[in-house]
Amino acid sequence: MIMVPRFALRRLSERAAAFRVVVVNGPRQAGKTTLLDLFHRDHGGSFRSLDDATTLAVARDDPTEFAHYGATPRAIDEIQRGGDALVLAIKYLVDRDNSKGQFVLSGSTRFLTVPTLSESLAGRAVFVELWPFAAAERFGTPGDFCELLFAGRQSFSGAAESPWTRPDYLRLICAGGYPEVLGIDNPTLRQGWFDGYLSTVVLRDVASFAQIQHGDLIPRLLGILAARAGGQTVISDLAKDLQLNNVTIRNYLSYLDTVFLTGRLSPWSSNLNAKLVKTPKVFPTDSGLAAHLLQVDMEALAAPGHPATGTLVETFVYAELTRLLAAGDLGAALYFYRDRDGREIDFLLERRNGQVVAIEVKASSTVGAQDFRHLRWLADRLGDRFAGGYVLHLGTQTHPFGDRMMALPLSAMWHNAGR
Repeated sequence: MIMVPRFALRRLSERAAAFRVVVVNGPRQAGKTTLLDLFHRDHGGSFRSLDDATTLAVARDDPTEFAHYGATPRAIDEIQRGGDALVLAIKYLVDRDNSKGQFVLSGSTRFLTVPTLSESLAGRAVFVELWPFAAAERFGTPGDFCELLFAGRQSFSGAAESPWTRPDYLRLICAGGYPEVLGIDNPTLRQGWFDGYLSTVVLRDVASFAQIQHGDLIPRLLGILAARAGGQTVISDLAKDLQLNNVTIRNYLSYLDTVFLTGRLSPWSSNLNAKLVKTPKVFPTDSGLAAHLLQVDMEALAAPGHPATGTLVETFVYAELTRLLAAGDLGAALYFYRDRDGREIDFLLERRNGQVVAIEVKASSTVGAQDFRHLRWLADRLGDRFAGGYVLHLGTQTHPFGDRMMALPLSAMWHNAGR
């Protein structure tokens, strides 16, 4: 088996050397157990997984002794399964010992938002997010795309023609990034994997911290969100579609976010005008899962004008940007822009120093000056704060389109490597 290096391993090692507790968060089956195992091999200590029934029973029977046992760093996988008592025991230990690198924990839920973990490790722990594979990880290239965007269009000048074709992109998007599913070529088996994955997350992970009366509707809700990714998430519309009340829908949306199946993209504002749309977008966090929910594959998407193509390409870009930002040290936040005058920009990255990069996504291989109109409008208003405007497309060419503007093939996100 070929072991694909993960960007998060460096981040984990750095933080374990500087803090008492590091929590690796991310969706189930993203590779957290493998990451902790690699960390354990490099740094020693002890490794235990609460997915093992016997280990879990020991942790619940005597959480204090369980937390204290083993050489440091103590790596504990799926920590949320140990519940409140185990978290309190870890908190007790680290409050009495300031040594760095005592615990490396992993969890398949957003650790601090789970209600049953009433005593969090806030102020004692730092977090490392691990997502399914980014394309740059799969193809062995640096994960520096976002840094290059801020460096300006000269970073991409002289780029060779991309070897990626439209069918290549569609195959990549429909596969997604979950490590296990990437090794499954049979479409029927792949569908079965995704069905089982959703059942496990809903019936096991969500049910561990929430009372669910309509669990069968959660995959349907996720499917609706996949179909509307990139659009406004209106609670009342979702409630009507699923014949549930607004409170239940709002709760279910928070559950999906807690187990990393969806991500919320906030609208960006810099007081440009008073007509901003304030409703966030919600995206599935993996394009392969989204394609499964929409019941499409690359052959279906190859048909000209297929309604799901644009949505899935945008979902893929959202997922890639999320993965790269989580693994790097750029310190940028991800947003979108939309106002009531019809101006819309798919993605904006803003650094702490106020610099902004704007990205439009096109599910076609041709780009024209008209595709940059909203990017130019934003550049005019931001002045020197505007670091660059880019249109990502499914073609092969890199082209400048005026001051600080450039069209890039989607594969620029991984240095045009692979296939």
